Amino acid sequence: MPLARNLSGQLLMGRVNLAELVRAVDTPAYVYDVDAMAAEARALRGSFGGASHLVAYAVKANSAGRIVRALGAEGCGADVVSGGELLLALECGIAPERILYSGVAKMDGELDCAIGTGPAGIGAIAIESVEEIARVEGRARAAGRKARVSLRLNPGVDLKGVTHAHIATGHDEAKFGVHRDDVAEAVRLIEHSTWLDLVGMATHPGSQFLMTPPYVDAAKVLFSLVRGMRAEGHLGALAFVDTGGGFGVDYDAPVPSEGAPIDPKAHAERARPSDFISAVVREQRTFGLGDLALYVEPGRSLVAPFGVLLARTVQVKVTPAARWLMIDAGMNDLIRPALYQARHRIVPIDCGATPIETRPWRVVGPVCESSDDFGAHELPVNPPTAVAILDAGAYGYAMASTYNGRPLPGEVFVSGCHVAALTQRAPVETWVRHRSTAGG
Repeated sequence: MPLARNLSGQLLMGRVNLAELVRAVDTPAYVYDVDAMAAEARALRGSFGGASHLVAYAVKANSAGRIVRALGAEGCGADVVSGGELLLALECGIAPERILYSGVAKMDGELDCAIGTGPAGIGAIAIESVEEIARVEGRARAAGRKARVSLRLNPGVDLKGVTHAHIATGHDEAKFGVHRDDVAEAVRLIEHSTWLDLVGMATHPGSQFLMTPPYVDAAKVLFSLVRGMRAEGHLGALAFVDTGGGFGVDYDAPVPSEGAPIDPKAHAERARPSDFISAVVREQRTFGLGDLALYVEPGRSLVAPFGVLLARTVQVKVTPAARWLMIDAGMNDLIRPALYQARHRIVPIDCGATPIETRPWRVVGPVCESSDDFGAHELPVNPPTAVAILDAGAYGYAMASTYNGRPLPGEVFVSGCHVAALTQRAPVETWVRHRSTAGG
């Protein structure tokens, strides 16, 4: 069980006691259950049945090398969005042909790396605009080798009310993907190029989907277009269709107690990642595209539920208007609440074996911004000395910064029911030395 409370009321992550761990590490610190992440990847790959596929882990969700290597060992490839992530995936042992490169403004040097690595370059460079075709073609010509590319379709799916505007990527005003009216011209340009091979057709409507219909709607737009273009004699070299990632995470799921049965009805209406795969595989076959491999690009669903952010209580503040619990983790450590108005559950690391009285506390961090606010949470009347911010395995450390002169948080990697590796939070002197020499 990745996250649970023992009979003494102490929180466990991968069976490591977080109440004991918090006494041994500097906070704030992320803790990851690497085995649970690997198991989630294994289960997702199993949901394809016999269909040819690639699960390309979206490295931007969590770029820790131990995690990328663990997912690679489970057969995952990598979806990268920068030259840095591309080099990281290669360093972590991901084969070049299992790497996909997304993003709307790839630098020339990044394209050169993608085209030049390995025997034949990476698996596919995603073309996200008609204008990008000439740029990729030019870099391939300069390198003297063909580039494998995919074409990312913007499906024009309206996701208002389905997901946050900042993570909806498949509508007409998004910067991502080729507009439907431009796809035929884009395909023509690529197929007439002697330096490009069109091996994939892709889409990615957004993120944090909790139900399958919007995701499947986008996939159907893609499948319909591919079927039509193949009927017209195009896409002869096509090897895969890619429906993207975006499988949602239940940020409200209750924390189970060790040894207690899990209620199968709890949030049963929310789709699991395997539900998305099953639905898309059915549609792919309905559209007569079963000869093509199915690629997906999950990030959050593989890592978010299996990471927590540990924080210590600094002090409380009580006024007639509110009660604040002030912790040592801030928006520079976990920016999602400030950026997306996301809500992460916050729980005591140790709440004791017997029920305790609780009341609402507004949990805030030390950063000098009003947006450094994790929201109101039911916590013990007598404030806990340490808390865990849950479901923080994705877009936590990866988006962290040193804003306000605060060092990056530490990271703890749990595997085999023990701490396999940890990186302590850097001392503030490291930041001071770096910034004091800036500009000479």
